[in-house]
Amino acid sequence: MFNLDQDIPEPLRPLAWLIGRWEGAGVVGYPTIESAHFGQEVEVTHDGRGFLKWESRAWILDSENGAKVRPAAVESGFWRPLENGEVELLLAHPTGILELYYGRIEPAKVQLKTDGVLRAPGAKEYNAATRMYGLVESQLMWVMDMAAVGQELQSHVSATLKRVE
Repeated sequence: MFNLDQDIPEPLRPLAWLIGRWEGAGVVGYPTIESAHFGQEVEVTHDGRGFLKWESRAWILDSENGAKVRPAAVESGFWRPLENGEVELLLAHPTGILELYYGRIEPAKVQLKTDGVLRAPGAKEYNAATRMYGLVESQLMWVMDMAAVGQELQSHVSATLKRVE
């Protein structure tokens, strides 16, 4: 359970369930990489303006004892609610990739697909993705499909996170 911040701007209220600090684990895999378990921390905040700030970091876990093996994905961005239940998610990655997702907000659920992807000259081939975030039994669950490095759009990442703040 969480308490709705009474100072949150009206346009952010449909996304208020995302606000907080989340921790958990998931699975990453793709035809071009070996499948692995990963840990993840996500922090979603707001400063009173009409967007949410998103910070995520992940690390690969040892499959036998769950210890951190090495850093994995890092992303930073902003959720921008629009009119009529639509939303944008802008994400930047230190691997030289910028993503603009566009989608719909439903009660405790957001479905997104890339509207644009920019790659730095040295970044890997990355063409498109979809993401779905949902609040299920007070847990943040999310999945991502990806089209990259010559592969069609297919399952890439899923995780379940618990609110810790």
